[in-house]
Amino acid sequence: MKTLLTLALLTCVWVSCTNLVSAEFPPGFQELSIGDDAPEFKLPGIDGRDWTLKDFSEGKVLVVYFTSNHCPVCHAHDPRFVEMLRELKGQETKGQSIAVVAINPNSGDGLRPDELGYSKYNDSFEDMTPYAKEHGFTFPYLYDGATQATAKRYGCLATPHVFVFDAQRKLQYKGRLDNSRYPDPSTVKEQDAKNAIVALLADQPVPVQVTKPFGCSTKWREKIADVKRDEQEWQNTPVTLDDIDAAGLAKLVANDTEKYRLFNVWSTSCLPCLEEFPGLIAVSRRMGLRPFELITLSTDLPDDRERVRKFLSGYRAALPKRLEPSLKQEGRTSNNYLFTDPDADSLINTLDPEWEGPQPHTVLVAPGGKVVFRHNGKISEEKLLTEILQVMTETYQP
Repeated sequence: MKTLLTLALLTCVWVSCTNLVSAEFPPGFQELSIGDDAPEFKLPGIDGRDWTLKDFSEGKVLVVYFTSNHCPVCHAHDPRFVEMLRELKGQETKGQSIAVVAINPNSGDGLRPDELGYSKYNDSFEDMTPYAKEHGFTFPYLYDGATQATAKRYGCLATPHVFVFDAQRKLQYKGRLDNSRYPDPSTVKEQDAKNAIVALLADQPVPVQVTKPFGCSTKWREKIADVKRDEQEWQNTPVTLDDIDAAGLAKLVANDTEKYRLFNVWSTSCLPCLEEFPGLIAVSRRMGLRPFELITLSTDLPDDRERVRKFLSGYRAALPKRLEPSLKQEGRTSNNYLFTDPDADSLINTLDPEWEGPQPHTVLVAPGGKVVFRHNGKISEEKLLTEILQVMTETYQP
């Protein structure tokens, strides 16, 4: 399991996340140098008003924190950022205040579905409000995704990316929040941003002024064309359908792989099945860079095979390309199956003995064959994604 998880992590780091060596920056991008003035901005906040740099003029120190809703590194860092501010503000005295603003630099249109596999939120302005509430933001959270002009002026390479300015709003620190990409605070050994803030409050030199931000690369609007090409490729991906019996299903449920397998039992004659199906596909695409596989099990009669195939094709129940090698290694050619045994009990007893029989039925099986989530009846995309992320986590893990 560690091998596939490691590969997934590296994929995110080097494909979805920051690569400072080969990054191609959009027109207007600049990198701030230590001593530069804080660039001006005017951005909408989730509180319904516009904010400018002047609104943060009272603090002795200004912290500009670029973060995003979708990034697993932000999911690890945002709680620590909130806790750091709580600790520092508890120590504030007159003239020692800290001004803080968080900015989402990303264009949601610049994200592929499979770049959202660590979050139930996307990077839209609308999703910023519930994300901030869930993570306990006590500071303005602003949206720059419409133009990304602010991210370009500040040189936001990734989320998270921290910029700390002194009382004259001269840059004194830029880079990471701390040295750990994991959520566990005990893994943090260097608190670079906090050290910079404490030093400035005490009128002392910042010990380390520049570090490299580690996180998900800024999703520039220039990527929209790439996202559209990815969507076109998905629409052209072949959709397959194979037969399976109880013995074949038993092997899949045993799950001797590093993947989580989501089994969904459905049929073309089941209205709730048809209604929930688009959400299943959306979740499958969203989890496309993670060790996850959607397996659909149709209980239609063998004579209705063509109707099943057409339905699957119409809803693009295709296999994410990243999973193709693993299926080939298993000797499989599809993630969609038509169950051929006439005995319904053989399906129930093989897949989930706790299932009472009604369709649709959804089961999440962990590596090794343990059922970690089950749901009978129609399930919404939002609930399904939430349950999966609770099991698979929204952050990187050691």
